[in-house]
Formats: sequence, structure tokens, C-alpha cells
Amino acid sequence: MAKTSPGDFVNQVKTEASKIVWPTRRETWMTTIMVLIMTSLLGLFFFGIDTFFGTIVRWLLSLATAQG
Repeated sequence: MAKTSPGDFVNQVKTEASKIVWPTRRETWMTTIMVLIMTSLLGLFFFGIDTFFGTIVRWLLSLATAQG
């Protein structure tokens, strides 16, 4: 493996850093809004699933205690 001198390394880093394309302010806001919408929907979905299964478990436990 060839060794890279510190100067070559810094030049390579500068070259790669110049290729970075930052999102626009509008793209950042749109992405933020989409993330908030998706996390809210997933939160509601998992809340519903948790409530559903919690109800089933409570019902099954009430059956088990009524028998004993």
C-alpha cells in the first residue's frame, strides 16, 4: 500500500470537500416537514397497535383470572 504524505492527504480532503453539494433552504424545510409527518404517522400507528394488543392482553388476563 502506498503511503500518502500529509500534504497530499490535505489536498485530497480539499478536493473531496469541494464536491459537497449542500441542500437549499427550501429543500431543508421540505425534508424537515416530511420527517415530522412520517414520525407522527408512525407514532400514531404504533400507539394504535400497542393499544390494540394491550386490550387483547387485558382481555386474556381477565379470562384467566375469572376461571381461577
